[in-house]
Amino acid sequence: MPELRNYRIFISHAWRYNEEYYRLVELLDRAPYFIYANYSVPEHDAFAEMTSAQLTDQIQAQIRPVQVVLIISGLYVNYSEWIQYEMDCAYSLHKPILAIQPWGSTNMPRQISQIANEIVGWNTDSIVDAIRRLA
Repeated sequence: MPELRNYRIFISHAWRYNEEYYRLVELLDRAPYFIYANYSVPEHDAFAEMTSAQLTDQIQAQIRPVQVVLIISGLYVNYSEWIQYEMDCAYSLHKPILAIQPWGSTNMPRQISQIANEIVGWNTDSIVDAIRRLA
């Protein structure tokens, strides 16, 4: 078997609402023949208290080395300020954006659908295939 490629990804997140984040990580962890490095910082590794400027610098540092930015669109409504910043940062760094449709919904926030390179549902194969295409 050929050597598997290690995909560098950043997953949008909101530390006070992380169920969808961990669900996505679990899907990716269980995906067969898929190796990835997650450059986002989950709740249990959250940054120490910092200013907004420091946080934007940290997010930019996380996004800079990745190949694909995954946006969990179900989080956007409640955490739009930071997720919008993550999307804007990815766009300015020319990183492809993969939007993941809210679970059980056909609605996608317009701000996400306008900037995403691709939109997929909550399906392991769809997400992994899109990461491979975009990376």
